[in-house]
Amino acid sequence: MTADATQSGGLPPAVQALAQADFGAVAQLFADAGFAVALPAPGMLQVKSHSADLNRPSVVLSVGVHGDETGPIEVLAHLLDALSRDAHSLAVDLLVCVGNVDAIRAGKRFIDADLNRMFRPVRGSLAQAAESARADDMIAATSAFFGDAGPVRWHLDLHTAIRPSVYPTFAIVPDLVEEGAKAALIAWLGQAAIGAIIMNPQSAGTYSYYSAEHCGAAASTVELGRVGTLGQNDLSLFDDVAQALDGLLRGLPQQAVKAAPHVFKVAQEIIKHSDEFRMAFDRGTHNFTSLPQHAVIASDGDTVYTVQHAEELVVFPNPDVRVGLRAGLMVVRVA
Repeated sequence: MTADATQSGGLPPAVQALAQADFGAVAQLFADAGFAVALPAPGMLQVKSHSADLNRPSVVLSVGVHGDETGPIEVLAHLLDALSRDAHSLAVDLLVCVGNVDAIRAGKRFIDADLNRMFRPVRGSLAQAAESARADDMIAATSAFFGDAGPVRWHLDLHTAIRPSVYPTFAIVPDLVEEGAKAALIAWLGQAAIGAIIMNPQSAGTYSYYSAEHCGAAASTVELGRVGTLGQNDLSLFDDVAQALDGLLRGLPQQAVKAAPHVFKVAQEIIKHSDEFRMAFDRGTHNFTSLPQHAVIASDGDTVYTVQHAEELVVFPNPDVRVGLRAGLMVVRVA
């Protein structure tokens, strides 16, 4: 990996610009089309209509919250580039956030600590991490963006997963999202060919949960396949979500759902309480691997996590998280 993973002559200019948090070209095109354009903080672009139409949806799209999750950066770069050249077709107020800019440049997941655990009122040992200040900037920009927004509010935080998955694409939706907005969000996820949805009852400090809880957004963390090297992602794997995102931004009618996503709810969170924490399966375990009732999930000193239901599926197993953070989710299927 080079010292700056975004400095590559082989990258399309739009991708290189977004990866470097450079909105200069697209910002100018939206401004020329008559939109109110602002750069609330490095790596953030806000595009709003001058009209005070409260029926106009407000949409946050975020990528790069983990610096090594590059596929969504490429997808959004091409999408923004095309839309800015046809700027009058933008039918929403839009905030684009490139999350962990420094980590993207370094080609790393994070610099000091996971940015997607920073969106919480008390950060404990995370408070001194480089990502803490970045989370503050993102919270401020997101809160200001939604501050005068109408009732239709969306936040799609686009990721890719570290490990393989039984469902190559899946989404985590905060259970507190209002029911009507939640139904619209789930329908959109189906249009985007997302295979599974996890309804999450409590925050783990993620960006999408913050915007749902504090800004009233229909928000979701959307996992779009596997981590890949910038410029080397197979963008054909993102066709469905790219088409759905383009339709959302242009205000197009939703297309038919390709296949209804399977819906899960969180059965239990696996929290790492000490350095004695050990998971009962290896690092090759896929997301949504099924475990039977009474199977051991993890041990942590005298604490032993076991499967409580007839079947639970493990998602995001990661024994390497810091003490005090979530090391995995166990989910059960409900639809």
